[in-house]
Amino acid sequence: MFELDIRSRKPIYEQLMDRVKEMIVYGSLQPDEQLPSVRTLSAQLTVNPNTIQKAYRELEREGYIYSVQGKGSFVTPAEHQPQQIKRDEIRAALLKQMIEAVHFGFTQQEVDDIYVEAIQTKERGMSLD
Repeated sequence: MFELDIRSRKPIYEQLMDRVKEMIVYGSLQPDEQLPSVRTLSAQLTVNPNTIQKAYRELEREGYIYSVQGKGSFVTPAEHQPQQIKRDEIRAALLKQMIEAVHFGFTQQEVDDIYVEAIQTKERGMSLD
């Protein structure tokens, strides 16, 4: 379910966060679906439980998951996720990437093609990995 690259420069907790976010966006994890417990996921990934807990805590802070005392962590329903904040973050990141793309000679048609490819990829439920 969760694959991590131990050779990556990206911290394990960030890799786990990215994977959970991706699974939520692509519908692999449904609203109110329970995530594996910290202990279970720690054993499966052979990662320190504190690392899993940190990822879950950050995902909760960002509004992707919520926790229920004594029950575990669950995917936040889409209508409860902080949409505008996330949209603003994505817009800023896209703008930065677009400026770089323009600098390297991307045309508007090439950018449009990438947008269409993104829509098609999401509709097929595929990730970019």
